[in-house]
Amino acid sequence: MTANPIAETVASLIPRAKTELTELVAFHSVADPAVAPRSECEAAAKWVADALAAEGFQDVALLDTPDGSQSVYGLLPGPEGAPTVLLYAHYDVQPMLDESAWVTPPFELTERNGRWYGRGAADCKGGFIMHLLALRALKANGGVPVTVKVIVEGSEEQGTGGLERYAEAHPELLRADAIVIGDSGNFRLGLPTVTATLRGMTMIRVQVDTMEGNLHSGMFGGAAPDALAALIRVLDSLRAEDGSTVVDGLAADAAWDGLQYPAEDFRKDAKVLDGVGLIGHGTVADRLWARPAVTVVGIDCPPVAGATPSVPSSARAQISLRVPPGQDAAEATKLLYAHIEKHTPWNARVSLEQVGQGQAFRADVTSPAYTSMADAMGIAYPGEEMQISGMGGSIPLCNTLAALYPESEILLIGLSEPEAQIHAVNESVSPEELERLSVAEAHFLVNYARSKQV
Repeated sequence: MTANPIAETVASLIPRAKTELTELVAFHSVADPAVAPRSECEAAAKWVADALAAEGFQDVALLDTPDGSQSVYGLLPGPEGAPTVLLYAHYDVQPMLDESAWVTPPFELTERNGRWYGRGAADCKGGFIMHLLALRALKANGGVPVTVKVIVEGSEEQGTGGLERYAEAHPELLRADAIVIGDSGNFRLGLPTVTATLRGMTMIRVQVDTMEGNLHSGMFGGAAPDALAALIRVLDSLRAEDGSTVVDGLAADAAWDGLQYPAEDFRKDAKVLDGVGLIGHGTVADRLWARPAVTVVGIDCPPVAGATPSVPSSARAQISLRVPPGQDAAEATKLLYAHIEKHTPWNARVSLEQVGQGQAFRADVTSPAYTSMADAMGIAYPGEEMQISGMGGSIPLCNTLAALYPESEILLIGLSEPEAQIHAVNESVSPEELERLSVAEAHFLVNYARSKQV
């Protein structure tokens, strides 16, 4: 990295950043009360609020959002006439999944092979630490040249929309000239990237019921309607023979015309087993960034351990449907409901419940903020040119902010490059990536302030 005062300051702050990330990762801040107690999220929110207050932020507040979660807000005034930049991250995390599959404890930040491992290390507690590093570096080198608003969400991973509805009810709170969403990631470790598109999502639960209770499979099997078998047929109907997503009436043939993702690179990043094929057709970029994708993220059925020879009377699954830009998530939800009802066999009773929804997002990459970020990325990553890619994930708040503030320039950066394995076991963050992106964000704020000077 080219020596400069901001970069030198960030480098000196990395040990402190590791200590702080260790403290933040230690909170079991899964927003789902069925997985972790609400007190863990509340404690994480207070930690974030205290960190903002210690940095001199004003109006620091814990915002009680309509979904029952808390988001953290703070304001750091800049020079008179300076533009306002909103910095976003979230402190809530995905469940740990199979704890036994973690090499080190999921809620203890652990250094291994040059990376820091822990749930939320990259997605997105590390994103908040990135913001702190950038601001501290600027303070040590002449001051922060813009007014900064920070919002740290408490239920992003659940997709329950609490912060979106709060923002709609308080439209002036998050208004800014530019918005930096610190919740995406470089396309490849060491390759500076901004994310231009996000898929939207809908999350539903489907339950199939066929009888008043389970029945002996010897006495009744063969005629008794098997609820689990019915659910399996429903789930299978959501995929074509090649694995492509099929929802009746939902287009699934769009193409991505930007940065491509070689199939062999994807296989390596996804750790696909030797001999196992990828699903779908078209380029990998088409499948990830331009087309819908359905995933069965959970299923309730009799476990193998302790199984009895009986015909299941009830079965339930949770389904995630990612929706690409250009498709409306609400309409996709209606089509998914209709598809499931149509493909439920044997007149089984099916009930559907939506548990989350967010619209897709497409950024304006021609805005002045992108020029400021490209120059900043060039400083933080010498010899590399900023790339623009899509991301298959969803950040529902982005579309809300774009609708509320159509004049705002929205950029997405972050620490979730492929090696981070976010949402999986053994999530990690690269401290080098944290350092470089903090330097980039600091220089972006300087560049953006200059671009707005009259």
